[in-house]
This record gives sequence, C-alpha cells and structure tokens, in this order.
Amino acid sequence: MAPVSPSPHEPSGISRKNLLRAAVAAGAAVPLLATGGIALARDAVRTPGTDALAPTPACDDGDDPTPDQMEGPYFKPNSPLRTSLVTGGTAGTPLTVSGYVFGRNCVPLSGVLMDFWQADNAGAYDMTGFAFRGHQFTDSTGAFRLTTIVPGLYPGRTRHLHVKAQAPGEPVLTTQLYFPGEPRNATDMIYDPALLMNVRSAGSGRQGTFDFVLDVDGDPGGGSPPPTDPPSGTWAAGRTYTAGSVVTYGSFAYRCLQAHTSMAGWEPPNVPALWART
Repeated sequence: MAPVSPSPHEPSGISRKNLLRAAVAAGAAVPLLATGGIALARDAVRTPGTDALAPTPACDDGDDPTPDQMEGPYFKPNSPLRTSLVTGGTAGTPLTVSGYVFGRNCVPLSGVLMDFWQADNAGAYDMTGFAFRGHQFTDSTGAFRLTTIVPGLYPGRTRHLHVKAQAPGEPVLTTQLYFPGEPRNATDMIYDPALLMNVRSAGSGRQGTFDFVLDVDGDPGGGSPPPTDPPSGTWAAGRTYTAGSVVTYGSFAYRCLQAHTSMAGWEPPNVPALWART
C-alpha cells in the first residue's frame, strides 16, 4: 500500500491515537502495556519515561482530549446522584466501569460531574423515570466508579454507554464508551475506536476501565486557593443542599436541582447541573 501524505491541516508524523485507530480498523491488536492492559492516561502519570505507547486518548503528546460524540435522543437532565444503576433484581450481565479524569496536562481532576445513561438489558431506554441513569463526581484523586449492567442492543447501534463529563466551571464533554470485540462495531456509523473501554471478564460479570481527558489544564498543586474576596451570598462550601433549596451567590438567587454536599469549585454559576438561576 502506498504511503499516505499527512493532511495539510495536521502536523507531520504519526499520532499515537491515529496509530491506534488505524490498528483497530485493520484488525490489529490494540496497543497494550507490559501488564497486558490497554494504555490509559493514568499510566502516563504513573510511569513517566516508559517505552510503552502513550495513553489513548492521550494527554501528554499533543493529541486531542477525549473525543466528543452526539448526545442522542435519550438524554434526560436531573438524573439521581448515585454510583450504582442496579438493584438486586436487575436483569443483565453485571458491569463495573472505573477510571480517572485528567486534564490535558495529565493532572487528575477532582469534582468532575459524570452523568451516565444507557439502555437496559433489552436495549430500551427509560424515558418516564430514571432507570439506568445517574450522576456522580470524581473523588480527590480524579477517580470514578459506576456499577451497572452491559447494555442491550437496539437497531442500528453497537453496545455503548453515554456520558457527560464537566469539570467545575468548564464546558461539558458529551461522548460514548464502547466495548471491544462487538460485531456491530464494524457497522455502527458513530463508533470510534478511540472510545473503546478496556474490558475483561470478572466472575459472572465484566469490568471496564476508561480514562477521560478533558480539554482543561489540571492544577498540579491540587486546586486553586479560594478568592480573597469571594462574592457575597448564602451559598457555602461543605453544606448539604436538597433539591429545591434556594441560595444566593453574588447578585443572583439559585435553586438547587439535585441534592449534594457542596465543595469549592461547585459554586452555583459553575455547575448548571446542580443550580439554576431563579
């Protein structure tokens, strides 16, 4: 096959992410670390100087952050705050999805809003309630963990999970996560191999991992200091708010949309998923 010249809109050389995409499209193996797992952003942080391929999506070699994808017709706002989408009687193959959220400089991001939604075991979305819908926030290490089931198939799509990720005060990333080895990956027009999870069997269920890279720079010092003269108002960090609570911040009043315990960075103007101006 003749070599392909780089696009005039792209830098010369081969991006590690593009190498992964080309490998998957050609049926080659996904790049692995020495441990046998898919290269993730956490490995670039924990093993600097390694000869292994950089993470995909990469946050240390000039590649783009985690690709965005269409929201689709089944998103609903105001999902419950929870890390598990299942109960004891939920049908389907158990699945846990875990990982970290990084800035493009490979610094973990805490307090990132992660809103997940998916189809049930039969491939249907709940549009009357909030089954298989929930949001959570990354912890102080940038980690998240979701307990759910492997989503069912519906016409025209391969298996996938939907997610919105938003660092405090930053734009929302809307994207989807995919499962390796799915026959429909080859025919799904939306599917992107850069969004493949690393999935393995675990007893009667499956475990998936994926690290998100947001288009923001993380603070290596662990967060910005509070302003010396913060806006006036009744909102305060460290308080428990319930849906419907009203606070003031600066010159405006805000109504709480979802119960949560506040923290610095979640001021009402910064997190529209939690607060709406009245």
